[in-house]
Amino acid sequence: MRVIFVLILTLLTSLPLFAKDYSQYPQVIDFMDKMASEDHFDRAKLTQLFQNAKYQEKALAAFVPALRPKTPHYKSAQERKQGPWDRYEEIYLKSAKVVKGVDFMKQNHTTLQKVYEKYGVEPEYITAIIGIESHYGEHTGKFPVFDTLTTLAFEENRRQRFFRSELREFLLMTQKEDVDPTKVMGSYAGAIGLGQFMPSNYEPYAVDFNGDGKKRIHNTEDAIGSVANYLALHRWRKGEPVAARVSYPGKRYEGETGYKQTFERASLKDIAPKYQFDYDKRVSLIKLKRFEYDELWYGAHNFYVITRYNHSGYYAMAVYQLAQRIKERYKDLHGALPR
Repeated sequence: MRVIFVLILTLLTSLPLFAKDYSQYPQVIDFMDKMASEDHFDRAKLTQLFQNAKYQEKALAAFVPALRPKTPHYKSAQERKQGPWDRYEEIYLKSAKVVKGVDFMKQNHTTLQKVYEKYGVEPEYITAIIGIESHYGEHTGKFPVFDTLTTLAFEENRRQRFFRSELREFLLMTQKEDVDPTKVMGSYAGAIGLGQFMPSNYEPYAVDFNGDGKKRIHNTEDAIGSVANYLALHRWRKGEPVAARVSYPGKRYEGETGYKQTFERASLKDIAPKYQFDYDKRVSLIKLKRFEYDELWYGAHNFYVITRYNHSGYYAMAVYQLAQRIKERYKDLHGALPR
């Protein structure tokens, strides 16, 4: 009896944790039926895909706080002296990321030059976005995208409807591009490639820049072209500035800020750029909260364009500042930029 009990226990513990057959979920059945009838997907193939989908708890935990480990976090003295921008800067603007960005620009000089000629987007901004999104292609994600999007689409979470739409777009993309959906890896949210495109961004913005007849955003040339195309289609203005730091009275700014609101510069009393800023159009005010004071910046039209890639003023400012640091270091080391 003991031997039988141990054998049963061994078999049970060897089974995959949280094994599920998503093809039996009523919502998945409806989803498959709709894709088969409206998108002409092979119903049997869909059933097989969902039967073999693996539940991704780590991905789901990003959107369901109750699934996260309840481990206490004790802030260090250094952390307690950091404001939001201090922390953001520490992560995204470290010198190692600048150095690697210069290397990326050097290695992809020809592609960046061709992309600039076609789309008018300065290479340092494309490089900075790829640097922040995937550390220049080194960290494109370790989650199986089909499994991840299936989990997020059919397990309860605050963005379930969004992920169900992204799952459909992902399957359509893999069918069109003749890619095995079970082989694509990405982020915990299903973002793919060097530029971390969500599947819904693939059709309108991804491009076949290397001309091999395939759109592959894990391919560096296609990724560079796709990021540039994304910015260009959101009305990037070639040669225009992005941002400029400004001075203001005091250490904390209490006025209206954010990239969604713009002002005539003349209406912003006691606010002036700290250096020459050749831009006569309306600007937004971007506040970066440090531990001891607020930084205040003008945001130009191209700053707003960067927020279309990620709807965060801090993200756009990190892209801008990383791009400037890469640009200056590149000029010091290699001279002419890819233009």
